[in-house]
Amino acid sequence: MTDDQRTATLRTADERATLASFLDYQRDTLAMKCAGLTAEQLRTRVLEPSGLSLLGLVRHLAEVERSWFRNVLNDESRHGFWKHPDGTFAEFDVETADPEEAFAVWRRECDHARELVAAAPSLDVLGHYGEEVFSLRWILTHMIEEYARHNGHADLLREHLDGSTGE
Repeated sequence: MTDDQRTATLRTADERATLASFLDYQRDTLAMKCAGLTAEQLRTRVLEPSGLSLLGLVRHLAEVERSWFRNVLNDESRHGFWKHPDGTFAEFDVETADPEEAFAVWRRECDHARELVAAAPSLDVLGHYGEEVFSLRWILTHMIEEYARHNGHADLLREHLDGSTGE
């Protein structure tokens, strides 16, 4: 994926379309950072002592998509995809993880999130996490922040893997 293949951010659209385009741009950026790498490269942890890998980031962001859009916004009560036997999250444990599976799960969650955002009557729709309440507007803004932070990590990981740099 190249810069011109990423979703363009909308500059004169309404708030929902603008936020959705920025989120899709960030999603596309993650895919771009992972493009063209082998399964082993995607699993590689190159920045010790950090346990981050590109594949771990993809799996983590699939969990984040599921959590915020399915569970918080849509009240679906879905469990995580990758868990340890004790119930703790295992998305960053990628030694034997299948990249194709991870990307399929991530893409499916992104697609479902897009559907929920498009179907919402307004950005004022509320989701709940326990007693906490979040508007769709807040969730979209948070997701942009989440991807932007992790895409910074992905940029560093990719540069250490093969020297590729860029937004």
